[in-house]
Amino acid sequence: QVQLVESGGGLVQAGGSLRLSCAASGLTFSSLTLAWFRQAPGKEREFVATISWSGKNYADSVKGRFTVSRDNAKNTVYLQMDSLKLEDTAVYYCAATPRVRRGSASYDYDVWGQGTQVTVSS
Repeated sequence: QVQLVESGGGLVQAGGSLRLSCAASGLTFSSLTLAWFRQAPGKEREFVATISWSGKNYADSVKGRFTVSRDNAKNTVYLQMDSLKLEDTAVYYCAATPRVRRGSASYDYDVWGQGTQVTVSS
């Protein structure tokens, strides 16, 4: 059974940092393309970042503030979030696909985690 489990969410003040983790099981992790999405209350789910063996992509809204990385030995992908803003408040989801293309749409990914809440306060 393929499974993704996010952790690391919480409450942080604006300007602060958080690191999210997503542990994968039941997959050949090193060959996966992995992504982070987020969904704020009343809004559509939106792309945040993606990472594959060949590179990374970021949404314009997080470029320069967020960093996606992976540790294939630990079957884990991370999202380091710095200089957090109020508008970063959302549920953050990890997603995975065996396809090579680093897509930015939800339909590009086959497996999803349950999400972790990130709340940025003023």
